[in-house]
Amino acid sequence: MANCHNLFSQYNDGLNITSTKKDRLKKSKDALRERIKDYFKEHHPEYVPQFFIQGSYKMKTMIRTKDNECDLDDGVYFLRKPDVTATTLQKWVYEAVEGHTAGGQQHRKKCIRVIYSGDYHIDIPVYYMFSEDGDHPFLAVKNEGWQESDPKEFLEWFQGVKTSQMVRISRYLKGWGDQKRNDMPSGLAMAVLTEKNLVGNERDDIALRDTLKAIKSSLKASWKCVMPTTPKDDLFGKYDDTFKNNFLLPSMISSPMPMRQ
Repeated sequence: MANCHNLFSQYNDGLNITSTKKDRLKKSKDALRERIKDYFKEHHPEYVPQFFIQGSYKMKTMIRTKDNECDLDDGVYFLRKPDVTATTLQKWVYEAVEGHTAGGQQHRKKCIRVIYSGDYHIDIPVYYMFSEDGDHPFLAVKNEGWQESDPKEFLEWFQGVKTSQMVRISRYLKGWGDQKRNDMPSGLAMAVLTEKNLVGNERDDIALRDTLKAIKSSLKASWKCVMPTTPKDDLFGKYDDTFKNNFLLPSMISSPMPMRQ
């Protein structure tokens, strides 16, 4: 096959967000933290928020979407068992950031999303835990309660197994997923699938092709994408046969990577 390694390197560079956007993202994250701390100090002083950036920002798999947007996950943690429901604690965080941006905010199932229209959004999942060195945190899930979840544990796992090529392949798959949007797994699932099925090669084009083949073979044998860390759930458990067919049949191996300008 033709050597397209340099084209993929260019594509990887094109997925990067600009330094100015990174600066805006950091300032927005800091401002939201201050709003949340001030709100709880005034309204619920028995709840003292702490914060931890998680997800693709820490994993170095963040990408710029085709809409020139990106996102950041900044978890808020409370070192006590709440005496209110998970949904109520989420609502308090929602109230803390309400009106902060013109884009508004959303109370989603597993986070509060603050929207910076046409630029980026910041997701704020809400957790409680008994101590920083204690058991796994519990994530607030809207209208459902608490779910054991440990982003720090996942980040430590990822940092222990990652290679530079694994990070790039994960970013290629996230970029591919961004192009197809609703037909594709989450970035988290893409990272887990890449680690499990990575077929290394000195050329990224060959590594990507062979990794995709390995992913397809693995998922045909067992339609599962199990988290390697707490809560060790199946990330594909919620997907129906339509999604499965969209992902496995027409898309894999056949969709070209768009180049970014």
